[in-house]
Amino acid sequence: MSKRYVDRKIFRNSRSMYQDIFDPRGVNFIKHYNTPRMTYPTLEQNKSISTLRHIWKFGDRYYKLAHEHYGDSRLWWIVAWYNQKPTEAHIKLGDVIHVPFPLEVALSYMRVF
Repeated sequence: MSKRYVDRKIFRNSRSMYQDIFDPRGVNFIKHYNTPRMTYPTLEQNKSISTLRHIWKFGDRYYKLAHEHYGDSRLWWIVAWYNQKPTEAHIKLGDVIHVPFPLEVALSYMRVF
């Protein structure tokens, strides 16, 4: 299944401006992953994706929805991507969240660049 860091370029950041972070940790660099941009399915593509509607309530988290519906909490970012709400802070109680199915179809429409 798709993991967030597969095929992502890793940068070794050793800039002196981070020295105050390096020293206490005893490291010489920090790993940074490039941030991908992902496309959203077109209206036509969206017709082939089914969704489960979920009303956001107190205590809900993306990782809990991913675990419940995909069996893998690490796939939380797919629910966030599909709803175009990058974090739970972007959701209000009572908002409708859509969990896309089948997962493979939803992912096939995601172009990362």
